[in-house]
Amino acid sequence: MSLAPTPQVLPAGVDGFLIRFALRPDPQAMAAAQVMARQLETDTPDGAVEVAPALVSVLLRFDPARVDRDDLARSLAARARAIADRAPDAPDALRRWTIPAAFGGEYGPDLADVADRLGLSQQQAIDQLCNTDLHVLTIGFAPGQPYIGLLPEAWNLPRMADLNPRVPAGAVVVAVRQIVMFGAESATGWRQVACSGFRTFVPDRNPPMPLRAGDAIRYRPVTGDEMQSLSSAADGLGGAVLETLE
Repeated sequence: MSLAPTPQVLPAGVDGFLIRFALRPDPQAMAAAQVMARQLETDTPDGAVEVAPALVSVLLRFDPARVDRDDLARSLAARARAIADRAPDAPDALRRWTIPAAFGGEYGPDLADVADRLGLSQQQAIDQLCNTDLHVLTIGFAPGQPYIGLLPEAWNLPRMADLNPRVPAGAVVVAVRQIVMFGAESATGWRQVACSGFRTFVPDRNPPMPLRAGDAIRYRPVTGDEMQSLSSAADGLGGAVLETLE
């Protein structure tokens, strides 16, 4: 059951506030945080210098020389309460990425286990992954690394009991109704279901981190050979296509 968000405005150092809607990644709290982030980006308070959304919270940094800290805290608290009271849906995406990925086999060694846990065939699991309306919930843990969701409730799968010591760059992994795409080889407790040529962080690319919180995501199934070919693209996007939805 989704719980009503309970917003708090918490100090974050001498020049920041954390606007937090819950302690757990509840869907309503996630939506409220996304709405708050969008509002702060489009109607930015005087003195604000950075807005950084997370799963259920938003960090706002400000210039203490340009704004009274207490006044800003009261203003943020009023905004957060108004958002929580109306229990909004997540805001519409402004952009959509379609990302090719190879599922199962050597590219998704945990797909069979995931499908079995869901009571689905592997193809049915792929169909659900590719047909669900997904969004970048936040960027974190590593440069450019997206947390993507939410998958259907049945996908609320726990992390693995044992750590997988290595998944490759481009790995598409799942747990707790979310997807993570790794920009570099990494250890993980999430289950790898696919791999793509999309690199979430390339330092000398412009921009280095192409995904933004709020972006819509769709996966397009491709063969392993096609995925490998797309991985050689100089832009590091692996054949991904970006559409503007405004």
